[in-house]
Amino acid sequence: MQITLKLFASFRNDRFKAAQKEIPDGTDCRTIVRELGLTEEEIGIILVNGRHVTLDYVLNDSETLSLFPLVGGG
Repeated sequence: MQITLKLFASFRNDRFKAAQKEIPDGTDCRTIVRELGLTEEEIGIILVNGRHVTLDYVLNDSETLSLFPLVGGG
């Protein structure tokens, strides 16, 4: 199945803004995060089709996964 993967802010560094990705059935968001070389601690917001989800969310065909890093500041 195919998903759209969108990265934001520092996650785009040396990567991409948006890409189509072929993934096996049953793939969860955690798997995608690991494949990108990111750690769970770096993840601030995970959206699928504009809705908040957890790393355990299992993706479906044609969905859009958006990953945002934690934002520091104060």
